[in-house]
Amino acid sequence: MASPRSSKTGGLGFRGGGQPGNMGRAPNGSSTNIPVEVHHGRGTPSGRFMNLSRDESELGGVTDSEMGSDYLYTVQIPATPDHQLMSANPSSRSVDSAIAGKAEQQFVSSTIFTGGFKSVTRGHVMEKMMESEGNHPQLAGARGPICAVEGCDGKAMRDERGDDMMPCDCQFRICRDCYIDALNGKGVCPGCKDEYRVPDEPLKHTDSRRDDLRALPPPNSDDVTSGRMDRRLSLTKQKPGLLTGNNTTDFDHARWLYQTKGTYGYGNALWPKEDAYGSNDGGGGDGNPTGNVGAVPEFNDKSRRPLSRKVNISAGILSPYRLLVAIRMVVLGMFLAWRIRNPNVDAVWLWGMSVVCEIWFAFSWILDQLPKLCPINRMTDLTVLKDKFETPRPENPTGRSDLPGVDVFVSTADPEKEPPLTTGNTILSILASEYPLEKLAIYLSDDGGALLSFEALAEAASFARIWVPFCRKHKIEPRNPETYFLLRGDPTKGKTRSDFVKDRRRVKREYDEFKVRVNGLPEAIRRRSDAYNAHEEIRAKRSQIESGGDPSDPLMVPKATWMADGTHWPGTWTQSGKEHGRGDHAGIIQVMLAPPTHEPLMGSADEENVIDTTDVDIRLPMLVYVSREKRPGYDHNKKAGAMNALVRTSAVMSNGPFILNLDCDHYIFNSLAIREAMCFFMDKGGDRLAYVQFPQRFEGVDPNDRYANHNTVFFDVNMRALDGLQGPVYVGTGCVFRRIALYGFDPPRVREHGGCFDFFCCCCAGSKKKNQIMHTKRVNEVTGMTEHTSDEDDDLEASMLPKRYGQSVVFASSIAVAEFQGRPLADKGVLNSRPVGALTVPREPLDASTVAEAINVISCFYEDKTEWGGRVGWIYGSVTEDVVTGFRMHNRGWRSIYCVTKRDAFRGTAPINLTDRLHQVLRWATGSVEIFFSRNNAFFASPRMKFLQRVAYLNVGIYPFTSIFLLVYCFLPALSLFTGQFIVQTLNLSFLIYLLTITVTLCVLAILEVRWSGITLEEWWRNEQFWVIGGTSAHVAAVIQGLLKVMAGVEISFTLTSKSAGEDEDDIYADLYVVKWTSLMIPPITIGLTNIIAIAVGVSRTIYSEIPEWSKLIGGVFFSLWVLFHLYPFAKGLMGKGGKTPTIIYVWAGLLSVIISLLWLYISPNANRAAQVGGGGIFQFP
Repeated sequence: MASPRSSKTGGLGFRGGGQPGNMGRAPNGSSTNIPVEVHHGRGTPSGRFMNLSRDESELGGVTDSEMGSDYLYTVQIPATPDHQLMSANPSSRSVDSAIAGKAEQQFVSSTIFTGGFKSVTRGHVMEKMMESEGNHPQLAGARGPICAVEGCDGKAMRDERGDDMMPCDCQFRICRDCYIDALNGKGVCPGCKDEYRVPDEPLKHTDSRRDDLRALPPPNSDDVTSGRMDRRLSLTKQKPGLLTGNNTTDFDHARWLYQTKGTYGYGNALWPKEDAYGSNDGGGGDGNPTGNVGAVPEFNDKSRRPLSRKVNISAGILSPYRLLVAIRMVVLGMFLAWRIRNPNVDAVWLWGMSVVCEIWFAFSWILDQLPKLCPINRMTDLTVLKDKFETPRPENPTGRSDLPGVDVFVSTADPEKEPPLTTGNTILSILASEYPLEKLAIYLSDDGGALLSFEALAEAASFARIWVPFCRKHKIEPRNPETYFLLRGDPTKGKTRSDFVKDRRRVKREYDEFKVRVNGLPEAIRRRSDAYNAHEEIRAKRSQIESGGDPSDPLMVPKATWMADGTHWPGTWTQSGKEHGRGDHAGIIQVMLAPPTHEPLMGSADEENVIDTTDVDIRLPMLVYVSREKRPGYDHNKKAGAMNALVRTSAVMSNGPFILNLDCDHYIFNSLAIREAMCFFMDKGGDRLAYVQFPQRFEGVDPNDRYANHNTVFFDVNMRALDGLQGPVYVGTGCVFRRIALYGFDPPRVREHGGCFDFFCCCCAGSKKKNQIMHTKRVNEVTGMTEHTSDEDDDLEASMLPKRYGQSVVFASSIAVAEFQGRPLADKGVLNSRPVGALTVPREPLDASTVAEAINVISCFYEDKTEWGGRVGWIYGSVTEDVVTGFRMHNRGWRSIYCVTKRDAFRGTAPINLTDRLHQVLRWATGSVEIFFSRNNAFFASPRMKFLQRVAYLNVGIYPFTSIFLLVYCFLPALSLFTGQFIVQTLNLSFLIYLLTITVTLCVLAILEVRWSGITLEEWWRNEQFWVIGGTSAHVAAVIQGLLKVMAGVEISFTLTSKSAGEDEDDIYADLYVVKWTSLMIPPITIGLTNIIAIAVGVSRTIYSEIPEWSKLIGGVFFSLWVLFHLYPFAKGLMGKGGKTPTIIYVWAGLLSVIISLLWLYISPNANRAAQVGGGGIFQFP
């Protein structure tokens, strides 16, 4: 995958000249307190340096332990088209580019970078990442040989395969710093004292696949324009391809014959001999000495087959479904008209409230039902994806993966509520996913800046060297170790290797040890920090006595949190200190796993390995720890701000054109999930897709799903239906984004919609509207990056980029690269495509300047005066930033896809506790209220959004207000029983027919939804029950909070939903029975008690009445029981388990019962009734 950088970076001035190995170090190799002459600078957007607030005199008296770094260094920003860097030292010798690049990446992967706004970017080389040590070559802080230079204890240079790099023929081991010192000094090897023989030209790669690179073709033959294009896209020039024209697949046989050395015989093609079309090692270079060109490709029509296709719902189900919707809408209209024309003159207030509520319910049902009229299913073909992108073909003879890169974002904020072990298992499932390793990069955003999360990630990276090869060797599913080892059934089913049982036993033991280490990290960090802090106090006390101070004076020694290598943790300390609190710490980036090599790295059967990995690729994807800078008084915008920081960081470091967003408790259950998403993005028309949303599936939910945690009605009914419109909404996790869509760009082809016209076209069964797409030129920033523009346009573009994206030139230069790499392959009928083979370029090694620029873009003030959070990235201003972000994309004309795989793509955890579930629903509903009162209301959507899609988003903002009417309607049956009245004058035949028709059509619609969606009737009923529970509790509170925020400016704050398990480890559902009191329980308790008392009162009055009105009693009791049946799961949750119901529940129940009884006596409906019937025989409460 091509690097986002537009050119090679300049030299790094880490240390000046001098004797090798003794620069800023004590003779014994430890850090010294002697100030080292260093330079502190920060690059401006043009690449120049400026002075910072701290000068050298301030830093001169600071020791290494206080700085948290062995030495400081000057970071240079990578070269840009406007600023070409010179050599740091013109007189210094040139460095072998291969050795320098590999050594630089080794340095970066073992260094933790910190910095932020108005502070120096520092790099601290960590000798140890954790208490245990790993030996994988990509692992940060991996064990390795020591530098042979006397007085140096640094690690010798090693390449990405873990082999020693020795720049001299004498095989003298040397570390990166000593090697640079030797070159800057006399240029002689410290071992043999001979001069280093560095070639004049960089190491020439023998990999023949580099000759097959394809890049974005220039728009015309103008040399100047072509030069500007190459400079912007950072891609190599395209050699003459095998296609005879642009965007076509006509094969040029003559050109293939010349370029691939094929031969033609008499009449038929004579192909090379067996295995002569490439080497057995899967690549060229040294493994291809005979000039063979790979295995014989199959030239057929497989590449023309679509990667995905629609599967329409059966007309036998969908047509009756649409007909019933129409019938029910007509019946509802007639019923409401009848209700308005026939008021109850004896209880006008009761009749009026009921009619208003019923009108709103009908309106809400229509908003919910209309977007369900066009449901579809989709299928993918992974075989075609492999044939098209990873199979040898004329344009890609070696069959290297031509798939685009994917950056995976995992977010966490609090290790107490989001256990590090859960996060670690999620990371392990991603590392083991079936996607090209060199195209995958994982970023963990730790918004809490906790050392516990950092070291837990380091432990996961170390265990990955065992778990990932085991998964690849035996094709393990699922690839979350916790889930896999808890699976019931025969683990050997489908396994053919004879060593599987032995390997599984060994890996299980290693995983148990891994869990023990992670679970013991909090205590280990505490003990370590206490020991170091005690040592610091002793040193401070000794220094106080030696300086003649009063020993009785208190010491101001901070209670720091210490890392495994004995230095201060730059993030949040356990006992918060200055610049080390949850909202006040520097930005941190640590490359846990360095980028893998472009060639497979096979394992071995060494005794050091837990399992035999002889024929298994042991490479691991790149893994990065990120904690953005936080400062007091700055709005960090919660999760949305953390995600936007990851977007910028990944653009600088890996720049994958697609982004997978996962919560820390959502792991990859299907290792092919990312490939499933690529089938849609790389298919014809895929360039118009903003994101592919996967359904959320949950584990650990009780078998009865008491509180509808699975939410199957939403994920399997509503989301499938939206897929038939403009696409599903974004739900916050399990979603693959197109990076360009997050940058605020418009889709390449936009279509205006005519409002209600689309509604009628969608409802007509069997009729299809011709898609007349407007093929217009993009009127956005991509034009200036990928097409020929004038100098004036370039100047305008350059002036707008800082306002939109910030001051980082490296980030700005990565935009065009991401846009190009995200295009589908060139083929007939495919618009906005890229040539075949363009993404087979090996990624450039990471260097310190790149990571330093990544530190710059996560500073807390980087987004000031930019469009981040407004038009670019995740949108700010709502607690449900996910829905708003998806709405903005659909509003610009993008489409989205709902991908339901046969095997669940992702699985996560859901709060099964009643209180946690109510707070989760409260957060969602509050976000919807915020959306309704903001400019993101669907009323203000653009014409690019389809009519029914607009209705769906309108329902998202309106549904919480239904709770007001639902709350009133749930009290109406009780009021009817208390007063002896009903919502209608009499239960006549018309009312019963309307009621029966509305109820039957609703049940039949539910059955049809069950048929085309695949859910069960029980799941549908659980959803109806929790709709009433949430509507009478959390939704009401959400409306109140939203109104307070809009009218009074009261800010809304929420706590994280706990992902930790219950206290009882023997019962996985123990948390289900825990009752935690919350004020949200008051309305449902009141409704339940009121209806129970009302039923008792109504039955008693009717029995003892001289003229009993059984029809009104039956009507009131029926609707009261309807309410109570819906509240049954809530009541069951209040009971707890084993008599653990909180006392406050009984207190509130008794108090409400007394209040309701007193209110009934105050109203005293029996007195009036007694006066009418002459008293006597009427049942009276004392």
